Amino acid sequence: MTARRLLETLCSMLAALALFAIMWLTLVDVSSRKLISASIPGSLEVTELLMVVVIFAGLPLVSLRGEHVAFDSLDAFMPRGLLRAQRALIDGLCALALAWVGWLMGVKGSQMLEYGDKTQQLGLTLGYFVYLMSALLFVAAAVHVLLMLSPVTHHHPGVDDAAKP
Repeated sequence: MTARRLLETLCSMLAALALFAIMWLTLVDVSSRKLISASIPGSLEVTELLMVVVIFAGLPLVSLRGEHVAFDSLDAFMPRGLLRAQRALIDGLCALALAWVGWLMGVKGSQMLEYGDKTQQLGLTLGYFVYLMSALLFVAAAVHVLLMLSPVTHHHPGVDDAAKP
């Protein structure tokens, strides 16, 4: 299994499991409210934390698949070499920004663990979730570094065009 396939599988499974858990938690919570007039304690907290997992596990996938919002109206007018350089620069800047935010999240996670920050109802330790966010931001940054060094067609349309007559 290639590293790309492994990354896609792990991030997809993590996001899918979290989304599946949100779905079932919501179904059971709403059903129990309607049927027995009782809500699941802490269901909102768990849903919020699972949404964090869905969003941050999806970020490396969005980067890997080139599904970010992009302004490409002028790409047809740019020379291929300049377009490739521009895309490499953008991937480099994205990698730096994601790594910087990942580092900040790691620092925040350490502080939260040191202070003992927990959720209000269930007492779940928040620092571990922030560490997971940090790790997934670093994974997304690594994806952008790899795209910068080894561009692929769906990210860099001009890459394969150079081989054509």
